[in-house]
Amino acid sequence: MQSPSNHIFEHTPETLARWCESVSMPKYRAKQILEWVYEKGITDPAAMTSLSKADRDKLASDMTFFSGEIVQRQSATDGTEKLLIQWNDYSDAKPAAGGGVSLPLASDASRQTECVMIPSEDRFTACISSQVGCPVGCKFCASGLGGLDASLSAGRIVEQVYRLGRLPGVRRISNVVFMGMGEPLSNLSNVVPAVRTIASLWALGISARKITISTVGLPKAIEKLADMLDLPVTLALSLHAPNDEIRRTLIPWAEFTTINDLLAACQRWFEKTGREITLEYTLLRGVNDAPKHARQLADLAKTLRANINLIRYNEVEGLPFKRPVDDDVREFQRILRDAHVNTHIRASRGRDIAAACGQLRHESAPEEPTAAAAGA
Repeated sequence: MQSPSNHIFEHTPETLARWCESVSMPKYRAKQILEWVYEKGITDPAAMTSLSKADRDKLASDMTFFSGEIVQRQSATDGTEKLLIQWNDYSDAKPAAGGGVSLPLASDASRQTECVMIPSEDRFTACISSQVGCPVGCKFCASGLGGLDASLSAGRIVEQVYRLGRLPGVRRISNVVFMGMGEPLSNLSNVVPAVRTIASLWALGISARKITISTVGLPKAIEKLADMLDLPVTLALSLHAPNDEIRRTLIPWAEFTTINDLLAACQRWFEKTGREITLEYTLLRGVNDAPKHARQLADLAKTLRANINLIRYNEVEGLPFKRPVDDDVREFQRILRDAHVNTHIRASRGRDIAAACGQLRHESAPEEPTAAAAGA
């Protein structure tokens, strides 16, 4: 998916200065424009009073500030907020990549992504998408039900964080997690520059240590990320199974690698970056939540510097998986902790607004063939 040719969130100070020169503005206007947008939260050129009238008019006519339209906003009782964004200048849906299944969505849904603002006492976390749909097709996830439609540009990734940070009551986005729709490591050419903008002091200024990139995992892609990104971000591996047999029933891409190969790549990530890995494990009732699975997971986790986030599944209409029983979740955690594995149960947020990845788009798309997708 190509962003508008002149989208403010695609720009760095250097590229914006060159654009200013190309339209007969002084180069120093770039710094002023970025300060208006990122520091003052102003995206209406008419309100940028330090610019001349001619420059404000030129900016209004030639620059795109928001390339997406918020078509739905939901607020949960716990303060979580979810936005469904439609990218109106994109209309050509693409088939799923990597051998995945692509099923038809409503025309609007094929241009929509989701992002979520999750508040807590000491932080505001932006959960953002990197793609429209997802190429992986995890059997329990709503994001990939229609396959992959497109990858988001760097500017559109940044735009999600910006929009969430301007919601009423949000003091400042403090954390960013790439845990929305899409597989970030299959869109590295856009994810990496987006992360740099998010972390830059001239832009959003969010500490790289508070940015998490979540991946279902391909070893070469993990190593490529370590080579491309020289910032201390956190890598989260979406493991979701304690052995290859179960993982391959849940994650189609698991056919291409083994858990041991993934953990070896994560160990190389740690050796190169010094950053501990987070293992994400979604608990599915009767599938991967038994005590024997916890013991197998503990054996895996002890092979590298890692901590484990246990995630209670948010049920998706049309899919057969069920949320685990709370007592089973606590027992699962106890077994891991008794094995001296650092483990946390992630709080479930926004359940009353379909806050799991892809749920809002999925539920907003009429006549989407979810049963076929689940069995594909």
